[in-house]
Amino acid sequence: MTRVIKNAADYEEALGEVERLVERDPAPGTPDAERLELLTLLIQNYEARLVQTRLPDPVEAIRFRMEQQDLTQRDLVPFIGSRSKVSEVLSGKRPLTLSMILALHRGLGIPAESLLQEHSTDALDAGDIEWDRFPVREIVGRGWVQGLSTVEPYEPEDIMRRFMGPLGARFAFPAFYKKTSIRAGRALDKHALAAWTLRIAIRAREKHAHARYKVGTITDAFMHEVAQLSWSARGPLLAQEFLEHHGVAVIIEPHLSRTRLDGAAIVPEVDRPVIALTIRHDRLDNFWHCLMHELAHVALHLKGVGEGFYDDLDTEDLEDVREKDADDMAREALVPAPAWNQSPARVLRSPEAAQHLAEKLRIHPAIVAGRMRYEAKNYRILTQLIGSGEVRKLFSEVTWP
Repeated sequence: MTRVIKNAADYEEALGEVERLVERDPAPGTPDAERLELLTLLIQNYEARLVQTRLPDPVEAIRFRMEQQDLTQRDLVPFIGSRSKVSEVLSGKRPLTLSMILALHRGLGIPAESLLQEHSTDALDAGDIEWDRFPVREIVGRGWVQGLSTVEPYEPEDIMRRFMGPLGARFAFPAFYKKTSIRAGRALDKHALAAWTLRIAIRAREKHAHARYKVGTITDAFMHEVAQLSWSARGPLLAQEFLEHHGVAVIIEPHLSRTRLDGAAIVPEVDRPVIALTIRHDRLDNFWHCLMHELAHVALHLKGVGEGFYDDLDTEDLEDVREKDADDMAREALVPAPAWNQSPARVLRSPEAAQHLAEKLRIHPAIVAGRMRYEAKNYRILTQLIGSGEVRKLFSEVTWP
């Protein structure tokens, strides 16, 4: 195509053609090289127009200017009228008046077109949100709310709205997702689970998106390629980087109290699947099994925004066929059935057998040892091979409870 890109369909068509041309690696000056250059310019032009048409809503615009100029809520009083009004505006409870808009535009230089937008709070104004049931003390204690070190004298609603601020008012509140599947041995606190999901969504948005995720990327071969990164001592970090270059964000975040979780696969925003791992069990075998299980959910089950799978993988889930499918795909990606069936590791429970199969598959021995322990239903064997204490230390940026 050589026409101006006007819509998403044109955009996808152009991207596909660029990919085909890049694979040919055309020499400079050839017709293919010139076509590739033209398509690149057309795509850049379309993307630039998309960015320009997306204005922040009023609260996002005000908070952005506050961060830029290191302003506090008290600094906004001259423009909005009082500290209580400032708090209500920033929490979405009070709309901006024309005089406030003029004052903020003239005094702080916030674009009027952003301030004049209708502020959508539908996702946050549901009457059945019980704000006081969220674990606000744990949320604040973990440093999840910027600039807040204590819950006093704030109300739970104020804390939660401030916590959710980076996502913007249009973010669909995870507590009310309709397509969530939970695999757990006991009931999870839905408010704690929603708060943890919000934290994951916030951290995912902060990450730079290296690539757009393409449906169909994750296959058995792709997952086994990821598993082979385990051979390195930095394997979990390499896997995180590899997946993010294929459009899948990987977030490491310890679970909140009353949310006994190993991992989750969610889609908080369009074309942005996210895998979240808690490293509840600090072992290499557990890390790789959890990662593959959530990757399988992305490949097999996640279809759109708001969907999510939350997993306590200590729990056998025999009722949900999707969990069985994810388990099977993860197990096959780590240790394919033909290799397992032909290996001495299937019948011998020795470190040598584990090492032999690991070398053959070019994966970490911890993965094979974990499979051997699972098949034997004996978790006291091969403890020297499963990589205890080898995962959390790789993610030094995470504060472990």
